[in-house]
Amino acid sequence: MTNKELSVEQREELLQTLQARFEKNMNRHQDLEWTKVQTKLEANTEKLWSLHEMETTGGEPDVVHYDSKTDEYMFYDCSVESPKGRRSVCYDREAWEARKNHKPETTAMDMATNMGIELLTETQYRELQELGNFDLKTSSWIQTPEKIRKLGGAIFCDRRYDTIFVYHNGADSYYAARGFRGSLRV
Repeated sequence: MTNKELSVEQREELLQTLQARFEKNMNRHQDLEWTKVQTKLEANTEKLWSLHEMETTGGEPDVVHYDSKTDEYMFYDCSVESPKGRRSVCYDREAWEARKNHKPETTAMDMATNMGIELLTETQYRELQELGNFDLKTSSWIQTPEKIRKLGGAIFCDRRYDTIFVYHNGADSYYAARGFRGSLRV
């Protein structure tokens, strides 16, 4: 078994968890059927592994969109707060290497790459917020435009005062209340 494969037990447990979340939160994916999602997942074991990684780091992934053009389901991290297992990370490897002291364990971009997912874009983050109230106490790094990143910055979002805020920070910064949310196409 490679490190990107789940055991039969892990696969069954994850599918049960995803199905229960799917059925509990039908407002996120009206008119979609779990059996079709499950068929897609069972045919894409590497994507199932990525969803397992999203789940074990506290992301609570759920289906938020179906793209009929590509025949893909889009999963986002739908945990109420930024996933606990992905906090206290700076933005990317370049920022991590630039830190002289107190380097975090890893970076948001490295974690996402290792998990086989992508950080949410600003548009995706705003779409997520239409499905509920997320990041009321935490914040989440999002994909940063190259122009901002070249100048040493990175952007993150949260929801306060019933408003979605997009902020900037040095890409090398990290906080216990800031993590990242991911997306995965299956």
